[in-house]
Parts: sequence; structure tokens; C-alpha cells
Amino acid sequence: MAPPARDFELVQIVDASLADAARRAGPMLACRPGCTQCCYGAFAISQLDVERLRAGMNQLRESEPARAAEVERRAQSWIDEFGRDFPGHAATGLLGESREDRERFEEFANDAACPALDPATGLCDLYAARPMTCRVFGPPVRVESPVDADVESGLGHCELCFVGATPAEVAACEMTIPHELEQTLIDELASSGLRGETVVAFALLRLD
Repeated sequence: MAPPARDFELVQIVDASLADAARRAGPMLACRPGCTQCCYGAFAISQLDVERLRAGMNQLRESEPARAAEVERRAQSWIDEFGRDFPGHAATGLLGESREDRERFEEFANDAACPALDPATGLCDLYAARPMTCRVFGPPVRVESPVDADVESGLGHCELCFVGATPAEVAACEMTIPHELEQTLIDELASSGLRGETVVAFALLRLD
């Protein structure tokens, strides 16, 4: 199954918003090719992210089969190492929705490298198909419940960025995100039976 047709529109909007935020931030935004801090630690992705990643994997298999095979090898190694403690259903890759599962996920695979990360280059082998979480990480984005008590403005950003910046400077670089469009597309997939969240490693393998 391919991503919804409007996913291309969503990606274009988000990427343009990122470029605009980066332009305003200038050197305060430390994100550069080879900086991989955000590529470690498991995080939940939507079925919309899954379909985009799988489409990206299909393209990679056609254009660079050796690289695609290496991504799959890393994904399988990730599952072999962490699957036993996965707080969900290892057969489907879906994260559990109970409170206990959510609490376990907070401490799950926090130091594990994303299987899409090429350790030799420090680059993402599926950059064009990466999840929304990856696309918005770095610049200031509005969060509902800031983990950091110092984020009084409700804006969170990568800890490596905006070092020494004032709250006003941070706020001036806020990245806007089209949450409504993203949720519409997630709901569209849910109506076709694709529900729940997973992690990148499961999305990269053909489990069906």
C-alpha cells in the first residue's frame, strides 16, 4: 500500500517550514549532516510514517539493492536485540496501548541507533522518506506538555541548538507544523484498517 496522495503535500509543507525556520535561525540551528544525536533512541511513528518509509524502502531496493539489504540487515539486528523487551506485539510491530506498555516504552531502547542510520557516513539512508518526528526535530516547535520545566514558552528544540539564545530569539525561529493535515491522513489510513503506532525497525521489514 502506498502513502495517501496528500502525503506528498504534507512533506512539502513540512520541509518548506523547516527551511524557513532554518533560515531564520542561521548558525543557532546546529543541525548538520553527520550530526546523529537525534538518530538514537526508539520513538513511536504513525502508520502514515510507516507507509512513507516502506515506499522509500521499495525505491531503495530498486535503485540501490545492496544498500537496501544493509538497511534491512540493521533493522533485523535491531529487532533481534530489542524485540524480546518490545512493549507491544513483536509479531506485528505494533506498540501496546496500555498504560504499562507506554511507561515501559519510555525506557525502551533509548541508546539504540536507528536502523536507517548509516554508521559509516552518519547519514540517513532513507532521508527523503523519514518520519515526521525526524523532519521537525531541531528547530523550536510547540509542544503540549514540555518535559523541560525551563521551556516556559511551550517551545522545545534540540539541546544542541540555540545555545545561549534568548527566549525571544528562540521564539522568533518557531517552526509551524500542519498537524491537522497529518492527522487527516492518519485517520484516512485508520479507516482502511491501518491503525496503531510502531517503531522504525519494524516499518523497514516486510512483515506481511
